Amino acid sequence: MDLRWYLDGRSGQAAYEAGHIPGAARLDIDRDLSSPRAPDRPGRHPLPSADAFAGALARAGIGPGAVLVAYDDEGGAFAARLWWLARFFHAPLDVRLLDGGIQAWEALGRPLEPGIPALPAPPPMPPLRPSPALVVDRRQVQDASEGRRKALLLDARALPRYRGDLEPIDPRPGHIPGARSAPFAGNLREPKGSFLTPKALRQRYRGLGAGEGEVIVYCGSGVTACHDLLALHLAGMEGLLYEGSWSDWSSDPTLEARLGELP
Repeated sequence: MDLRWYLDGRSGQAAYEAGHIPGAARLDIDRDLSSPRAPDRPGRHPLPSADAFAGALARAGIGPGAVLVAYDDEGGAFAARLWWLARFFHAPLDVRLLDGGIQAWEALGRPLEPGIPALPAPPPMPPLRPSPALVVDRRQVQDASEGRRKALLLDARALPRYRGDLEPIDPRPGHIPGARSAPFAGNLREPKGSFLTPKALRQRYRGLGAGEGEVIVYCGSGVTACHDLLALHLAGMEGLLYEGSWSDWSSDPTLEARLGELP
């Protein structure tokens, strides 16, 4: 399952059609793994409905019981969203990530296939049901930030965005007060590479304060935060997703946007 997606103007669809792992279908972050933006939905990438997610899977030829190997070319930054959504909706699927992404495939000398493959018509997916307990909203995050809820806040964005050195997308720079910086790239052995070992991931997240209680993860819009959630899972821990993430928090001018690094 090809999940390549870009913020710099490149087309994930064009990259897919130019060459993908043979037989791979494609899912798009905007079209398939998010709902349209709306006043009553938080952030830039609100979660899709259960029916919309099931429909996206069907269009990609995916039926119940399928084993999906998801990949991108950013170390799993976007493929992890599919893994997390399958868990969130209790989808009867076995979703795995290709460690190291399409680069790892090519490094083995394996071929790529151009074009768009014909996809089978899958059997119908049973009704999916969301898991509200796996997500938190702005109010719950504010409670954690202001000490009314005991939880560790982790920010999966790159350090310059966390510090507020730059903000290319969302309304304001900075981070949620009390959040610790946990860039998703820190889950990898090298940029766009493979995951650290579970032991190393456990050491990383224990060093950030995880393991003693609730963990809430956010990023820019709830996509790359799923990478940290997968890393926590591999480390034997779990976390919750702030669905709207920084795009939601920074859109409320009454909420503080902290600049700089925490001591």
